[in-house]
Order: sequence, then C-alpha cells, then structure tokens
Amino acid sequence: MTHSTAFLKQRRRLLLTGVAAGGLGVAGWLKPEAEQAGHSSYFLNLQRALDKRGLAKPTLVIDRKRLDHNIQVLTKHINGEYSYRVVVKSLPSLSLLQRVMAGTGTQKLMLFHQPHLNLIAHTMPESDILLGKPFPVAAAAHFYREHGAGLTGFRPERQLQWLVDSEARLSKYDNLAAQLKQPMRVNLEIDIGLHRGGFASNEGVARALTAIEQSPWLSFSGFMGYEPHIMKAPGPSGWLRDQAMARYQQLVDTAERTLGRNISDLTLNTGGSTTYQLYRGMSASVPANELSAGSGLVMPSDFDLPTLSDHQQATFIAAPVLKLLNNTQIPGAPGLGKLQSLWNPNHSRTAFIYGGYWKASLVSPPGLVNNRIYGRSSNQEMLNLARDVALNPGDWVFLRPHQSESVLLQFGDLAVFDSSLGEISALWPVFRQG
Repeated sequence: MTHSTAFLKQRRRLLLTGVAAGGLGVAGWLKPEAEQAGHSSYFLNLQRALDKRGLAKPTLVIDRKRLDHNIQVLTKHINGEYSYRVVVKSLPSLSLLQRVMAGTGTQKLMLFHQPHLNLIAHTMPESDILLGKPFPVAAAAHFYREHGAGLTGFRPERQLQWLVDSEARLSKYDNLAAQLKQPMRVNLEIDIGLHRGGFASNEGVARALTAIEQSPWLSFSGFMGYEPHIMKAPGPSGWLRDQAMARYQQLVDTAERTLGRNISDLTLNTGGSTTYQLYRGMSASVPANELSAGSGLVMPSDFDLPTLSDHQQATFIAAPVLKLLNNTQIPGAPGLGKLQSLWNPNHSRTAFIYGGYWKASLVSPPGLVNNRIYGRSSNQEMLNLARDVALNPGDWVFLRPHQSESVLLQFGDLAVFDSSLGEISALWPVFRQG
C-alpha cells in the first residue's frame, strides 16, 4: 500500500466518522428517545378529510375555525382604536382575503406585487390600497397600462397610495404622473428603526413634501413606518416601540410644520403581525392611526412569539407518503443508516413523501426527522421515523410552514378544513406567482 493510498483511506475513515457524528446529532451527547405516537386525533381527522375529498398531492390546508378565531382575536385587540389594513402577500387568495375582510370589516389592503395590484383593482374595486414597498417606476407604469385596458370601478387617483422611499424615486414618479396626466397619491416610507431604507431625516421629509406640494400631479397621503425590529432587536419590546413611535412623531411634526396643516386624517400606518398587540390602548399617545397584519391570522411558525400567544396555528402542509422502508440506508456508506438508528431510534425507518424541501417544519406524526446525511429533496423527501410509529404508504405527514407569504403560493388551491364537520369544505384558489 502506498503512502498516498493509506492517507486517502485514513482521510475517508475520518470523514465518515465526522459525517456520522453530525448525522447522529451527538452534540451534547444527549441520546434521543424513540417517539412512539402516531397522529393525534386532530391530524387523523384532517387525514380522513383529505382522503374523503380525493386529494392526493402536496396540499396547503387552512383550518377555517382557527382562522376565524384569529380574526376575532385581532379584532378584539385593535378594538376600534385603529383602522386595520390586511397584508395581502401573507394571505394570497381572493377567497381568503374576502373572509378576513368580512370578519374584520375592512376594505383596506396592503399590496407588494404589481400583478397582484392589478388583480385586486379589477376584482375588488372598492378596496383602499397602500403599497407595502416602493415599486420601480416601470412597474407603476405597467399597472396603469393594464388597468386602463380593463373595465373596473377602481379609481387609483382616490384609492391607491404609491409608496415612495427617496427623493430620487419621488422625482421619477412625478415625471411618470406628468407623462400619463395621471394624479397620484404618494405615501412616504419612513425609517423608524428598521433601517431598511425610507426617509430617515427631518430635512429629507421636508424636501419631499415640498416637492409633492409643488407638483400639479402628486398629493401627499401619509406615512408608512414598519417596525418588526421591535420583536427582534436587543432591548425590551415596550421600550423599542416607544423609541419607534417617538421617531414617527418627530416626522409627523416635521410634516405638519412643512405643510402648515394637521395630517391626522391621512394614512399613518405602522405595525405588523408580530407587533400589532403592542399598541392596544395607546391610540391617544402614538401618531399612527392604522395597523397592518396578515401572517398572524394563519400563524406560520416564524410567528410563534409572545405577542401572538392567543392566536392558533391555522395552516399546515399535507404530503402523501409514497414509500415506507423498514430500515434506513445511506448510499455509499453501508451500515451508516443502522448506526444512525442505534443512536437515534427515530432514524429506524424511512418514509419518502410526495414533494418536500419546503420552508416548513415536520409536526405530525411526532418524531419525524430529516436525514442530514442523505440530504434534502423537493421531489421525494426522505424522512426517518421510529419503529413503532403508525404510518403507512398512502397516509399523510403534516408540516407547519415557517412563512405564509411565499409558501401559500406553492400548492395550488388551498384546502379549507372544517374541523366541526371533519371535511374539506372548500378549495380556495391562490394568486398566480408571476
């Protein structure tokens, strides 16, 4: 055996040892326990409902009862102190939006995508729309071209607020409005602590407002100050909220000095799902007069926060089990799968599911794990489970999305689960992604 051959074999042994340790999850040397339970009664009922409806592909499920609960909780917390604006990117389905709007009594929407803007303007012509991010001016021009081609009662000069984050973009919008001879309402994005762009200085706000006042085509419609950092940045959330609102108030004061008038009747937007509850009972002491939220109504896992503890998980990914093997085998490494299962009995068997690799966490049956050595797949994801967990080919596994705004668009129609009837009572189409 040559020196180089011996070196390569030694290196391969070390690599396999390291990979095995990583795949076993031996950090801390806490040996996992075998999970014995199968689906809870909730997921068994959901599985039966999916089968009864004849569904057989990865499906995004909305629990209607839990959704309605979350709508009621949100309405209770806002309590008429603020207007409520629905964040459309988090609830990208006309039927889903209609249920939320009916349950909260609002026509106010926040949109983030030009095709969705045209869709809503056409299908919900009574909507009051604020953009949640600044569009390239070419996207704004595209909206007007498409909007003008159809018959609709939506009046953008009255019902649409374009979000502008800089003096340069404001100038481009002014030029577009003049070219189209189209009056445009402008809402200024302000930086109140997130530091993701927007107007950050009193001087910049004053110059922008002066430019709007001098334009024959533009009108000032308010401010949008987004503040999700309140729940993520170091420091108490109450203190961070107060800091953000103090900065918001400074910019409102600047606007009123510059314009020589009160702006409390304009759109002064803030909040999000993670922060909206922090403003309860504070309407007299904060400048904002409306709050936005969306994801908190369906509760993906990224929103498991103290400020949403009274909301319920209302959305799940359901994926059929295609294959079930009685052991775990790793290609090119004989015995490694068995070694994994000796350390972690939840690696004892293997299931391959229809689809996979979503932004989601496995929730049922308990004990399902990804195999980090085998790797991930968006076609047939490999999952491992303990020996005694009740699962068979044709059954379903359930995952919980981390987010709603992109994940809800990946599965086609949303399957609406009515837990009181134990059935999928409706299929709600989602927006096109393009």
